Amino acid sequence: MTGTNYLTGAEAMVRMLEAHGVTHMFGLCGDTTLPFYDALARMDHGIQHILTRDERHAAYMADGYARVTGKPGVCEGPSGGGATYILPGVVEANESSVPILAITSDVATTSRGKYPLTELDQPALFRPLTKWNTSLDDAARLPAMVRAAFRAMTTGTPGATHLALPFDTQKAQVDEAEIWADDRHRSYPAERAAPDPDAIEAAAAILARAKSAVAVCGGGPVLSGATDALRRVAGLLDMPVATTVSGQGSIAETDPLALGVVGSNGGIPATRAVVDQADVVLFIGCRAGSVTTERWRSPGRNATIIHIDSDPMVIGANYQTEVAICADARLALEALARALEDRQDLNGQDGATKARAAWEAKAAVFDPLAASREMPIRPEAVMASLMDILDDDAIVVADPGTPCPYFSAHYRWRQPGRHFITNRAHGALGYSLGAAMGAHVGRPSVKTLAVMGDGSFGFTCGEFETMVRHKMPITSIVFSNSVFGWIKAGQDAGFDQRYYNVDFNRTDHAAVAVAFGVKSWTVKDPEDLPKVLKQAVEHDGPTLVDIHSQQLHEAAAPVSEWVA
Repeated sequence: MTGTNYLTGAEAMVRMLEAHGVTHMFGLCGDTTLPFYDALARMDHGIQHILTRDERHAAYMADGYARVTGKPGVCEGPSGGGATYILPGVVEANESSVPILAITSDVATTSRGKYPLTELDQPALFRPLTKWNTSLDDAARLPAMVRAAFRAMTTGTPGATHLALPFDTQKAQVDEAEIWADDRHRSYPAERAAPDPDAIEAAAAILARAKSAVAVCGGGPVLSGATDALRRVAGLLDMPVATTVSGQGSIAETDPLALGVVGSNGGIPATRAVVDQADVVLFIGCRAGSVTTERWRSPGRNATIIHIDSDPMVIGANYQTEVAICADARLALEALARALEDRQDLNGQDGATKARAAWEAKAAVFDPLAASREMPIRPEAVMASLMDILDDDAIVVADPGTPCPYFSAHYRWRQPGRHFITNRAHGALGYSLGAAMGAHVGRPSVKTLAVMGDGSFGFTCGEFETMVRHKMPITSIVFSNSVFGWIKAGQDAGFDQRYYNVDFNRTDHAAVAVAFGVKSWTVKDPEDLPKVLKQAVEHDGPTLVDIHSQQLHEAAAPVSEWVA
């Protein structure tokens, strides 16, 4: 401390994070960050800083942490390359409506324009990728700007924010009296928007008269904690509830009304048929994007659309909407449940029958493949083994490629809430390991899995050192098939099997992980899968299972279109 009623900017940043309830931060050191790190080293603040091996994974960790805790995640990195490396995680979180704060230190304001090392226009760089961002050029305004960042992250539709922290600001004076936080912005969603009562009544009237209504839930119900309210609405109407990949957890998939995932990634013809035949579609916290709607073909244009979303720009963007409810998902669904309970004219939508038929159709295809003893190993066999082994409260973080469609279609989540995480905004490879580490830090009492293809492994394996250093008992699973499988499947389906620049040499992923200190296995025979996966999950430290698996274009992947 300075010994006066002033703090340095670096000290003020530590105190402002502490005031907002931050207990964990993920990041990587750099020369422009030295005053901030020194303040973290000297001060008593209760924040655990987890040193990562690159800034991208710091942001992914903050993302996974935010998703399971209901608190904003915080990541940091240095100027120049650090600021550019952290970007992928920031944009993924922002477009997934996940609140993370990225702090990137910067060159001194007095050095700008003099070609100092690592100078770039950070506010311009982050502007299109964040909900809100600024550079802390005036130390006196630092506390107010940190409050603004937390306010932006947690209110309305949550999202990512960025603060550039110049070197001279870190050393300048900040009045200690300015160090305070609004407790409402320690968690999200904050300051929830209530729905228009007239819109709720209009939606209730349409749903009451419907003959084949269906709900399609995006990430909104899970983000807003709306699972109980959703179940009330669905139960009153006997309405089937479908989800997007991001919406998994809106309802337990063992619930009689749960239809499962719809869309081109994880949907099947039987679930698609329920949406296609619907006379009313209730979108909840869902953007109705290309994957969910099979490129805007399902639902068709004849369905009556009711749309609940916290972002007014989402509603009506892709479908003509009869009733727009711009509100927090939980508040909207609670109001809708009350309105439906007051009515005496509710038609049943036969949701349980439709959902049961869809799952039976899925099982008829899945079960024989899951029992197959073919080699290379079928992904369905991995899903079946994991469903037998994992506890209901386990968290699975899946990369795109092989893991995402198989978990989305076939792993049946037995509890509502956040148990499945995957990066659906941009689908960058290499997400799952970092996000799983953040999820473990946020919810350390449950088992966490990171599931990836071998393409993703190459993006991310340096963070195994971080995992080992912090003794995180995460189990990593690699689908090893020596290919960027999604692209090869697209070449197979749409480009006359002209396979170009998608195959690569097989890596001994288990040997690489062992070199980092991870207990590892390689599995080639499906007979060995259950035993090895059980050993890996039950081990009390980091583990990895390298599974020699089918390539996607040869498998029965639940994907209707490879280019969405």
